[in-house]
Amino acid sequence: MLAPFEIWRPRAEAETPLVVEVPHAGLFVPADCLALLDVPARSLAEDADLHVDVLYARAAELGASAIVCTLSRYVVDMNRSELDIDGLAVTGRRSQHAAVRGVVWRESGRGERVLRRPLSEDEFVARLRLWHRPYHEAFAALVAEKKRKFGFAVVLAAHSMPSRTDRLGAVADVVPGSRGRTSAAPAVLEAVENVTAEHGYSLRHDAPYRGGYTTGHYGKPREGVHVIQIELARRLYMDEATLQLAPDLTAIRAYCDALVVRLGALPTGTV
Repeated sequence: MLAPFEIWRPRAEAETPLVVEVPHAGLFVPADCLALLDVPARSLAEDADLHVDVLYARAAELGASAIVCTLSRYVVDMNRSELDIDGLAVTGRRSQHAAVRGVVWRESGRGERVLRRPLSEDEFVARLRLWHRPYHEAFAALVAEKKRKFGFAVVLAAHSMPSRTDRLGAVADVVPGSRGRTSAAPAVLEAVENVTAEHGYSLRHDAPYRGGYTTGHYGKPREGVHVIQIELARRLYMDEATLQLAPDLTAIRAYCDALVVRLGALPTGTV
């Protein structure tokens, strides 16, 4: 069975306090889960953060550690709590949140049915046991390791977003999500703002995405763990009609590299 994630590690002499997390770039669906899917393949790709792992491919070379999920979020969404349950997606469970999409999705981003039928309790628990918990155990271990080595840790949760939303129309090039500036110290937010301005991209905090489970659960600045979710508008690096990477990624890769370098180089006294 394919592991649910990959860990990228830097050379010891180059290591920084940064962890890059890529929870939604994966497309793999195990056979037993595939048998329950009732959604077009295109939706599976559209609801992934396609190619974000490619954009941050130099993270380890630049001193960061990285955790990259290989599973589709239709199997289990790593950016949601295991307690975030859609009762219509799991037999015998009550909904524990207000949104349609829990840790296991019942509907796609387009509102299409994802599951042929609700998961049984055993099927649901198996997805958590096999994939969600091991991922977050490994993620938490990376964060703890950074904090032990450096006294603090910074997490860049790497995502992408459609270039337009029904509510806002065209989104900014870069949307840092920090739960209303609560999940990271001001120096982290300022570093993102500065790098974004230097590279000529537009930025808007927390709109339309304020940060998900990773941001809220791990982001504890008073305890020395700073998390910022970075959403990149997909127009910056791909053709959203064909889902193909743009022919020239020089500018966006330089931006992602600069984020990794700047966030990894924050002085101890500022975070």
